[in-house]
Amino acid sequence: MKTKAVRLYGKEDLRLEEFELPAITPDEILAKVICDSICMSSHKSAKQATDHKRVPNDVAENPTIIGHEFSGELIEIGANWNHKFKTGQKFSIQPALYYEAGPIGVMSAPGYSYKYIGGDATYVIIPKDVLVQDCLLAYDGPGFYPASLAEPLSCVIGTMHANYHTTPGSYVHNMEIVDDGKMGILAGVGPMGLAAINYVIHRADRKPKLCVVTDIDQTRLDRAASIYTVKEAANRGIELIYLNTSIGNPVEELRRISGDTGYDDVFIFAPVPQVIEQGDAILAFDGCLNFFAGPSDPTLSAKLNFYNVHYAYTHIVGTSGGNTDDMKEALDVMTKGLDPAGLVTHIGGLNAVIETTLHLPQISGGKKLIYTHINMPLTAISDFAEKGKTDPLFAKLAEICSHHQGLWSVEAEAHLLLVSSVV
Repeated sequence: MKTKAVRLYGKEDLRLEEFELPAITPDEILAKVICDSICMSSHKSAKQATDHKRVPNDVAENPTIIGHEFSGELIEIGANWNHKFKTGQKFSIQPALYYEAGPIGVMSAPGYSYKYIGGDATYVIIPKDVLVQDCLLAYDGPGFYPASLAEPLSCVIGTMHANYHTTPGSYVHNMEIVDDGKMGILAGVGPMGLAAINYVIHRADRKPKLCVVTDIDQTRLDRAASIYTVKEAANRGIELIYLNTSIGNPVEELRRISGDTGYDDVFIFAPVPQVIEQGDAILAFDGCLNFFAGPSDPTLSAKLNFYNVHYAYTHIVGTSGGNTDDMKEALDVMTKGLDPAGLVTHIGGLNAVIETTLHLPQISGGKKLIYTHINMPLTAISDFAEKGKTDPLFAKLAEICSHHQGLWSVEAEAHLLLVSSVV
């Protein structure tokens, strides 16, 4: 089986190549990738190469396939896994492997560390490392892109589960956000922040009574508010407020909104000292600050009020990904109707991966969704109508998206896969 894939050879050295996959062993599965969502982590690994903890030192001689937020169909099942999987089954991958296996041991992950598996490819071999850890996950919901976005959604699910609170007189940490509490999502209208808002609104078992989402970009705030509306949140028992913090005293306003009690759970979605310090300043008694924003700067620091740490029991945690249970929860909630389309702002083909990955921080918007079996320049959904004046494909995609609040959809995906040129 031949595959086309974007492979990493070194710092900023990505190459789109066609090569032969070996025959699978009884402990492997051959899969067809349909789509991959490009993550900022892929940009970091492309920039850092062997300096990245998940990239093998011999990547120049044994290049790895990039991309770890992907979904597709199982094509051929190794004999030892016929009892669990079947051909034609849709799947998602949990890329975070947590035991000493793979090319670089405990930090190995599909999309960083392996020669034959990664999201930016047409076909891949799912190795034993993934299978024995139960990290190949079946998806029974509509379309493919929701399964591709299960990994980023699992990360925000994990960050909610990782928060904790205490009981006076006890040393037991009560894991989870405060049910019926007050929540702040700061710098929260980027792709991951939008995933968090979506999850908070649609979560069934617990939710805040107040959720304040901040940013300094009014356009992005307005887009978030049009997708995840105040009315929808209210119907689910949540007072949702979008706040532009490019004001004189954002901390004062945030505390005022909380009734001057502060917030039980505060999530930081940008590695910016000012935002971190805002979050610390608005914590309630026993408030938990969760830093969910992977910094590129290893010296990043911010001030923390240790008076409150001592007397007000405030505390801080950090999360950078979800586990397999979080992935399963993400797939389950999407199967039940949570649509992550609001995260997606751009669509492209395999030919767009290299440029997009290397320049991801400079490309505005949310998630960039790649369909690996088509050729298509990375295109903003908002530009479909203009491009449609000369291209019938974009005209039809613009029409479909207009029926879905201007968002990507299973219907748009199906049309794209039906009529687009094959790689």
